[in-house]
Amino acid sequence: MAARGVGLLTRLPLHSQRRSRVQRSISRHLCCPGTVAANVGSEEQPLGGSEDKIPKKRFSEVQEERREQAQRTVLIRCPNNVNEKKFLKYLSQHGPINNHFFYESFGLHAVVEFCQKDSVDSLQNGTHTPKQRTDPVIPFKSRFLNLKLKNSSNQIPQQSYAQTNKQLPPSSKKLFELLNYAENIDDQLNTLLKAFQLTEENVRLRHLTCSLIEDIAAAYFPGCVIWPFGSSVNTFGKLGCDLDMFLDLDEIGKLDVHKNAGDFLMEFQMKTVPSERIATQKILSVIGECIDNFGPSCVGVQKILNARCPLLRFSHQASGFQCDLTVNNSIALKSSELLYIYGSLDSRVRALVFSVRCWARAHSLTSSIPGTWITNFSLTVMVIFFLQRRSPPILPTLDSLKSLADAEDRCILNGHNCTFVRDLYKIKPSGNTETLELLLKEFFEYFGNFAFNKNSINIRQGKEQNKPDSSPLYIQNPFETSLNISKNVSQSQLQKFVDLARDSAWILEQEDKSQPSLSSKQPWGLATLLLPPGAVSTPLSKKKKKPMNEKVKGLLASIKSSTTDSSKGTHGKRAISTQV
Repeated sequence: MAARGVGLLTRLPLHSQRRSRVQRSISRHLCCPGTVAANVGSEEQPLGGSEDKIPKKRFSEVQEERREQAQRTVLIRCPNNVNEKKFLKYLSQHGPINNHFFYESFGLHAVVEFCQKDSVDSLQNGTHTPKQRTDPVIPFKSRFLNLKLKNSSNQIPQQSYAQTNKQLPPSSKKLFELLNYAENIDDQLNTLLKAFQLTEENVRLRHLTCSLIEDIAAAYFPGCVIWPFGSSVNTFGKLGCDLDMFLDLDEIGKLDVHKNAGDFLMEFQMKTVPSERIATQKILSVIGECIDNFGPSCVGVQKILNARCPLLRFSHQASGFQCDLTVNNSIALKSSELLYIYGSLDSRVRALVFSVRCWARAHSLTSSIPGTWITNFSLTVMVIFFLQRRSPPILPTLDSLKSLADAEDRCILNGHNCTFVRDLYKIKPSGNTETLELLLKEFFEYFGNFAFNKNSINIRQGKEQNKPDSSPLYIQNPFETSLNISKNVSQSQLQKFVDLARDSAWILEQEDKSQPSLSSKQPWGLATLLLPPGAVSTPLSKKKKKPMNEKVKGLLASIKSSTTDSSKGTHGKRAISTQV
């Protein structure tokens, strides 16, 4: 959950062709050849149709490029009245700037990407430690810098100040307005996707935040890498989602083969501990102390070391992200890569996932607080499973992806086979041409009538299987196949999901019969599904057996009690009337 007060510059979403002054400035600067930004336009995937025209990079390639980009980038806190032109001219003395943007999070910040990493070193060498401060400071030098104006009176008028646009999901009112202006339900789903998906700037800020934390961890573990995983990189991230990252220490053990010849083998002297878990806890404890004591803008550090997967949780105020840091969580990164592949194979996948998640949140089926409700990850896997069940299938099963893998793709992590093809060009596109409207309605019908009492969901084989235990909802973990990723879900929450799915299928069925005109302000289609509970009456909800309300319960209890007391009164004790 993002920290309060976060705003980020982005391309203006949805039906708007206007761009801010800052966005124009981004396009003004020439991109350095070979950088990520130089290929941003070619990486963006359309929301319909022409996937074959888009270069499909491997997940690992994208991650490596993003990390290299982040290493050439600095984060600068700026005065609100900074002049953008002068600011860029001042920074350019350290080297050419590839890209930049401004955003707001507890003040104005600039993300500046240089063309060469040497420019970052030059800037840091010319940066001073804070002076004329009453509070003592810890002299930790990072790539998070603070810009001061020597003479604010020399700044040009307000019209030349750096301009920003907030980047947060649209308000409910704005979202309903956008959905009502859509041409059809397919357009509504794509509109919602555009409104909620991570922007290019937001993705770059996430990788930069990981890089800044990596600088801190590298003080103890030189050569380590901090990778983002989960929603930040799997193509299903929503604006404002948490930033999950893990500390990869495996890179440290890699040898330089050119300097390892001869009759001897050199090893580092290292301290031993009783178990891998204890090692993880000790590492996170130390890193947590460093982040808490030395990390600029890192606040609220929590060491959750006794969880099944030990982690650090903290807020990075300058970026506005709530961060979770784990150690050597390679399977989680592999799961992110699998979702990245599924999200890249067909433009309908992400649109359907975003809409189902938004529908679930609107009806309190999901929550940012851990509990007995369905998680976004479970919903995403359910959508993937549903798309595997279509005829013809829209998405391949995990076993199918495994059969396409070669020796280079082979991956065994902690004894689990995580092998699947990583080259998107080796996966044959689906011949299914069903519309998003039909898929959304069929999704609700399918799971509204799914035999959850006896069947489990398995995207590895893409078919219903008998549940191995009595959990209300059983979704097999794609890689750790003995685990149920929805073990937390209660029977009441599952029943709520089923009831709402049936109601939503009925509502979409009615849309085929009466769709309002474009000028109508009445919610329709997807917008109707997002209305608060009770705003739309359905035959299913009227037929449901209502639970006995408290008044009736109290009345019956009173009658029962009075009857008992009356019986006692016939034996010489007090008698109470049972008349109501």
